[in-house]
Amino acid sequence: MNTKVSLAGVLLKNPVMTASGTFGSGAEYGELVDLNRLGAVVTKGVANVPWPGNPTPRVAETAGGMLNAIGLQNPGIDLFCKRDIPFLKQFDTKIVVNVCGRTTEDYLEVVERLADEPVDLLEINISCPNVKEGGIAFGQDPKAVEAITRAVKAKAKQPVIMKLSPNVTDITVMAKAAEAGGADILSLINTLTGMKIDVRTRKFVLANKTGGLSGPAVKPVALRMVYQAAHAVSCPVIGMGGIATAEDAIEFLLAGASAVSVGTANFYNPYATVEIAEGIENYMRENGIEDVNELIGAVKE
Repeated sequence: MNTKVSLAGVLLKNPVMTASGTFGSGAEYGELVDLNRLGAVVTKGVANVPWPGNPTPRVAETAGGMLNAIGLQNPGIDLFCKRDIPFLKQFDTKIVVNVCGRTTEDYLEVVERLADEPVDLLEINISCPNVKEGGIAFGQDPKAVEAITRAVKAKAKQPVIMKLSPNVTDITVMAKAAEAGGADILSLINTLTGMKIDVRTRKFVLANKTGGLSGPAVKPVALRMVYQAAHAVSCPVIGMGGIATAEDAIEFLLAGASAVSVGTANFYNPYATVEIAEGIENYMRENGIEDVNELIGAVKE
């Protein structure tokens, strides 16, 4: 039985990855989860300099999910290279570094710094606000998506994953723009913009007012967008958004995803990733499927 999938020539032992920002850079879960069992570990977003993140409170529970406005708090690329990459290299899993920035130059600085580091893939978080363009996220303008993708591809030594924002009118336009810019792989969805108000205090629950909605509540939207994107481009797609069980993951594979990322589920079930990997294997055995790639895009029209 083959569970291996290829993402732009990088072979994962199975299609299960962690979603950026929900697994730290592996060390936080290392005592609970055997990282050798995962196809890849996707790190928390890394910037060219340390980011303090947003003021608190910055996490809130919602029906069927959670809101977060962490603000991509991270220690910066120097500490990441010194501390986190050596930790992850101890394990037989692929390393995907999520890269964030406020300007194109910020992204490129991190991408160039990673050129000689032993990491397998770069995931570019284009849901960051572009400070030079009045704060609109890079990922909400197709011209900006294509431009940042092209700029990153010109400097990157590793294959590039462009992580798409769902906060757009038509996800296929963004997917095609990333592909036109040279993206090797797409990942989606990032979080949906949401809000919560405390009726007792009549104040916003999050200091930032808005936050990113994730968890089971977003899964139907994510599945639809992954299906649309996978059918709009020829490069592989990594699906994510509310995946908590093997059945959820298999839905994304059937919709056209070549791999899946597990995010919010890690917070309430630290074993979710390994359980999902095992669940996919069980499903394959029960249904006489020899190769996991047979499931990719196999939904019946």
